[in-house]
Amino acid sequence: MNRHTIEPRPGWQQTVEEQGLIYPLTRYPDDSLRPYWDESAYYSFTLSEVEALEEVVEELHRMCLTAAEHIVATDRFADLGITDPRVTESVAEAWRRRAELPSVYGRFDLRHDGTGPAKLLEYNADTPTSLVEAASPQWFWMEERFPGADQWNSLHERLVAAWKNQAALLPPGSPLYFAHSSADELGEDLMTVAYLKETADQAGLDTDWISMEEIGWDPLSGRFVDNQLRFIRSCFKLYPWEWLTTDRFADQVLGTLDNGGGTGSTLWIEPAWKMLLSNKALLAILWELFPGHPNLLPAYLDGPRELATTTGYVAKPLLGREGAGVTVHEPGADPVPVVRQEACCYQELAPLPDFDGNRVVLGAWVVENESAGLGIRESSGLVTDEYARFLPHVIR
Repeated sequence: MNRHTIEPRPGWQQTVEEQGLIYPLTRYPDDSLRPYWDESAYYSFTLSEVEALEEVVEELHRMCLTAAEHIVATDRFADLGITDPRVTESVAEAWRRRAELPSVYGRFDLRHDGTGPAKLLEYNADTPTSLVEAASPQWFWMEERFPGADQWNSLHERLVAAWKNQAALLPPGSPLYFAHSSADELGEDLMTVAYLKETADQAGLDTDWISMEEIGWDPLSGRFVDNQLRFIRSCFKLYPWEWLTTDRFADQVLGTLDNGGGTGSTLWIEPAWKMLLSNKALLAILWELFPGHPNLLPAYLDGPRELATTTGYVAKPLLGREGAGVTVHEPGADPVPVVRQEACCYQELAPLPDFDGNRVVLGAWVVENESAGLGIRESSGLVTDEYARFLPHVIR
């Protein structure tokens, strides 16, 4: 794993926008615009490195499924902050019926510097983004800059295949809706959903568009409907389950939830059991189940324990995106470590690899339980936040 600098292509911004990345720039607090898509550098890997990382990702995914089974079997929903009995019952039923529910993709965030074993930082299994840039623009960048090279990237083919494989699980006679929130000003959610809809179209599925804000509720039929009053029988949403189960339509979502077997009204993708994997409490439960595993970092729910004086720790809210609420604590920095009032996971501090002042995290994709590709983000600080940059990669 190496970082290389390179001259960006002339007109790169227009090029990536035409390839679906309509948010190539990030606005900073000083109102300046700087590249989010950053092709002034790239990373290279050997084939053996990629093959080893693929094995790690698939093993981690299997371990996460084992943890999900443990959470349901031992009723540990409270550790995840899930205390509403209606939600726990829905998630548990979705888990038991998971073979009947479409589930497409997820993204592992890994710490890796090319030397020791990759370490799991978190699993984004419900509403992962950065998919468009990982699947499309970086592939075309490689073809243009390094003709004949290869890339850890089978995302597009695997997504199309996933929709084909799971088409029979969708309710017949109605389209699969793809929903995003119109409150997203950058367009990232919109283009992620648009790209996934395109892969479903290529798989031969009947699809349609809608925004979350346009989804209506018909009190006469007790069903969710689109803006033409057609029943919404299945819907892919880039809208977290913790919002679906707590906003003002939560009662309707839970009351009409199709968890397989056609017993409800609306089948949502990703399914409700993904709440078990997109929660930072998973990290602590994994450490309990697989203590000392080379691809895990020590993590706890009741406080930092020995991490406060040995390695230092990172306190992560159980739910959150783009580093929001994450705090970093160096070893010995807190005379008396304070357990935060907000429910958190306390994970060993493992500073991101530093390449000339750029701290890198690997986003490894899973599609239908198999490793499918890589997206790389860089940041200036210890936490990968909303100002991170996306860099392409090649296999040399």
